[in-house]
Parts: sequence; structure tokens; C-alpha cells
Amino acid sequence: MWHYTRDGSGPPLVLLHGIGMSHAVWRPLRPHLGAHREVYAFDIAGFGASPPLPEGTAPTIAHLVDALESSIRDLGLTCPIDLAGNSLGGTLALEAARRGIARRVVAISPAGLWRSTPPAHVKYVFRGCRFLATHGHALLATALRSSVMRELLLSVPLSIGSRRMPYEDALRTIDDLASATTFDETFENTGPSFAARDIAVPVTVVFGNRDFILTKRARSRRALPDHARWLTIRGWGHVPMWADPAGVAKVILDGLEQGS
Repeated sequence: MWHYTRDGSGPPLVLLHGIGMSHAVWRPLRPHLGAHREVYAFDIAGFGASPPLPEGTAPTIAHLVDALESSIRDLGLTCPIDLAGNSLGGTLALEAARRGIARRVVAISPAGLWRSTPPAHVKYVFRGCRFLATHGHALLATALRSSVMRELLLSVPLSIGSRRMPYEDALRTIDDLASATTFDETFENTGPSFAARDIAVPVTVVFGNRDFILTKRARSRRALPDHARWLTIRGWGHVPMWADPAGVAKVILDGLEQGS
């Protein structure tokens, strides 16, 4: 079973992070979501404290969702269940919706909604961040002590407003990226375009207008059913949880009320 944290009370909600990160990305939202939901924040296989998928099982979207479903059921939770995810986690949530595992989904900056291949800059940004986290960890850790440097270094991979991120969370972010031993394999295996026109449940897809990772050409509406609800939030980047925790929580809670 995947490693997870649990907070709050109310109807269950599963949270899924992006590539190279961990459940810690949701920490700023705990007080906002926990007042309304029993929140389970997973570490996806190969990230955080969760082991990789079994040897010989590639970390594709399909295989990761197989493992997600198993982890949900091992917790004794009943499917379908509400899911929210960011980046890779958003794509996993959408695949879970396609399979009937999800009751409702909010996908924040989901990856894979490109028509053929991801924008060319994506691999350079992510691999550059990975290189700095693994080979320049000490220098990066020192630089991130400054709120000004957090804003400069994290605005593109995370979000404008990263100066609001506590130093401890910034350090945890680079530690998670440096220790993600399956990063490259997961990046390669989750790169193909994703489409799920047959999703039947309510879906809310959210992008920030300052998402410099997944630009407009990576947001094809034709990949998802016509009933999907699309939002663009001013000021958000790719990972906006630290920049606007109350706003992200509200979008998730509001999205999970769609169709009720």
C-alpha cells in the first residue's frame, strides 16, 4: 500500500501529488480541507515514502492507477471516491474517473492533455530541477533560505508567489525531488498524451494563467468529455498550493460539489 497521511473529518477525499513531489505538497491545504473532509494524501509509487511499483511493472498511468485503486481499497475506503490531483496526480485522478474509481474529480494542471507530445521545454525544466536537486543540493538549500530566492527559483516549476512558501517546505520539496529514484522512468512512461472522453462522472479541470510548465497547447479540451468543467485562475502557476492555499482548497471543495 502507498504511504499516506490522514487529516480532518467528513466524507473521504484522496489527494495525489505531481511528479518528483510527495504528499507534503498538500500540507498548506490541511486546515482548509480538513474542516470539511477526511483527507488522505498519498505518496505515489516511487516518490516520498512509497516504494516503486513491483520490478518489471512500468510506471505508466494505467499501472499507477492499478496501484492507487489497490491502496484505496486496502484502507477500507469504498469506491467510487472523491479525488483531487495536481500535475501527474491530476492525470491519475482523471484515469481513475474513467475507470469508475472516482465519484468526482478536481484535476489541477493535469499532465498529458497535449495532442501528441508535451511542450518541448517541459523535459528541460524538470530535468534541470532534478539535476540541481541531486547535484547542487547544498547550494540550493542555502539559496532557498531567502524568500526572494524562493520566488526566483520556484516561480517557473511551482508558481508565482512561492516566496510565501516556508523554508522547511521548500527544503522538503528539493529533498523529495532528489530522492525520487524512479523520477526518470516515471517521466518517460507518463509522457504519452492522455485522453478520456468516456469519463461519466463530474470533472473540474483547473489551470493557472501563469502556469509556465503546461502552456495553452498542453490543455486540449478534446481530450476530455464535453461535460468537463474548465477553469482558469488568475495568478496561479503549475503548483499553486503554497501561493494560494485557501483559494486552491475552495476550488477543490467547490468542484467536488458539482453534480450533487
